[in-house]
Amino acid sequence: MNVNVLRLDHRLKRDTRITTHVCLTARAFGASKIYLSGERDAKLMENVRDTASRFGGNFEIEYSESYMGVIKKWKSDGGKVVHLTMYGSQAHEIAPEVREDGSDILIVVGGSKVPGSVYKAADWNVSVTTQPHSEVSSLAVFQHLLMNGKEFDLKFENPVLEVIPTAHGKNVNIHNENR
Repeated sequence: MNVNVLRLDHRLKRDTRITTHVCLTARAFGASKIYLSGERDAKLMENVRDTASRFGGNFEIEYSESYMGVIKKWKSDGGKVVHLTMYGSQAHEIAPEVREDGSDILIVVGGSKVPGSVYKAADWNVSVTTQPHSEVSSLAVFQHLLMNGKEFDLKFENPVLEVIPTAHGKNVNIHNENR
């Protein structure tokens, strides 16, 4: 199963930090690509690419003016869409169904007000609790459930910086940047 993420309605002056965290969370929890819609933010995209190249793996980021175009193409290519919202079915009940379906998954996370067309296009509208909170936390919890905890075993190829888990202090392997 290939997992991609679509971030709706990015706003330059307001959302740079939260959208960056959505991108990094998507990557760390196993997504291979994120699409950004809303206002184009070349600096944010370059920062995410730089982080991904330093920490390894093959994570892509792409801007799209049309979020519905991304959704429609994803579905026409045979993929399924999960929309994270506080109004959906409970994530812990839906994640096994999504995993068992085996289709490539596009996870949609909102920005400001999400249009009804996104709810209608989604194969699953999924709630991570029924309370308001961050799209970063929703994405992390859902990807964790979807991966069934296997994100802890992910290997990111060709990192320049490789964090080694340790109980105290920091342990970072610095690899040759000319790989």
